[in-house]
Amino acid sequence: MILLKLIRESFLFAYDALRQNKLRTMLSLLGVTIGIFTIIAVSSAVDTLRNNLQKSVDKLGSNSIYVEKWPWVGEDNFPWWKYMQRPVPKLRDFEQLSRRSQTAKALSYEIRVDNRTVKYQSNTVDGAQINAVSQDHDKTWNVNFQDGRYFTEIESRTGAPVTIIGADIADALFPGGTGVGKQIKIMGRKVTIIGVFAKEGKDMLGITSDNEILLPLNFAKNIIDIENEKYSPNIVVRGRDNLSDVEVESEVRGLMRSIHSIRPGAEDDFSLNKSTILTNQLDMVFKAINTGGFIIGLFSVLVGGFGIANIMFVSVKERTNIIGIQKSLGAKNYFIMLQFLIEAIALCLMGGLIGLFIVYLGTFAVKALADIQVILDSGNIIYGISISVIIGVLSGIIPAYFASKLDPVEAIRTN
Repeated sequence: MILLKLIRESFLFAYDALRQNKLRTMLSLLGVTIGIFTIIAVSSAVDTLRNNLQKSVDKLGSNSIYVEKWPWVGEDNFPWWKYMQRPVPKLRDFEQLSRRSQTAKALSYEIRVDNRTVKYQSNTVDGAQINAVSQDHDKTWNVNFQDGRYFTEIESRTGAPVTIIGADIADALFPGGTGVGKQIKIMGRKVTIIGVFAKEGKDMLGITSDNEILLPLNFAKNIIDIENEKYSPNIVVRGRDNLSDVEVESEVRGLMRSIHSIRPGAEDDFSLNKSTILTNQLDMVFKAINTGGFIIGLFSVLVGGFGIANIMFVSVKERTNIIGIQKSLGAKNYFIMLQFLIEAIALCLMGGLIGLFIVYLGTFAVKALADIQVILDSGNIIYGISISVIIGVLSGIIPAYFASKLDPVEAIRTN
């Protein structure tokens, strides 16, 4: 009860200091407010970016290996001339991997044809992305439909003139209706729509099926050279659920070296990409941003802490007579010390809570302007409050110590 009473009185003293010296106290709190705002805003922004980017990376599959000519992430001294000489993955590579792999749950050979025009009667869509894929594409990627179905094995094997389109293309070509069963013209050929992907929206890596047109690989083979480098051919290997990406990658590397007859000790002539490469790079970037935001915010908080310490020294001087009376009535040193220490913490908490409130309001502003859901979770709130308490302790400990050591007789005589 005594401790609770002490805390209550200390908060009242802090409020009284704020009320009597509004400008001085607000200017001192400003540093704490700006510091907490900066630290928590940066932390929330990083969490939001990480969450959105992780959703994009998750689409790539945590257990999928991408066999490609180019690596996703370059080295410090990027040897682009070496990669230029590499061959692109061929159908033969895909067939050999499919036949020999023991760790793969599914494999697909895929190519991409960008910026094509699609027509249906008088409606036209420009800039569509056409992907031609082998049968198991729906097993290497997570595919969701709002209407229709995926290719049958017979359609894929015979190269049937069928297609699956994205939600945005369906809305543009067939406003207010379904496109399933209709025929559209792609690359000079008529194809029948058998499915429409569920709407996803573009993520932060630009991965989306909304503007995609999916064709059977054997159909595309009759129109274009599917092994041509300009179509970015790649092989996607999705590992079995009970295996790690490292085990799958190890087997794929060994098989590809065997298929390409690469001598022991010689460099690979292919790249094996996976989602962890991106997440590791993103973690490094986010760590740097977090550190920068923390340093900037820390300087602001420290400036605010010095301001709070100055207020506490003034408060000790103004209440010297009261301290003397309290000590003469039997108040212990720790009671006096706690009184001023809690007052300093209370002032810092006020500044911290104002900073957190501004961040909270900012989440609504970002949501309204950019339609991005900002993450301000309990961890960030506890983080901000903890820093406020720590700064309060650091800024109040010395004034509180001096107050507790005052001589009661001398303190009472002070005017």
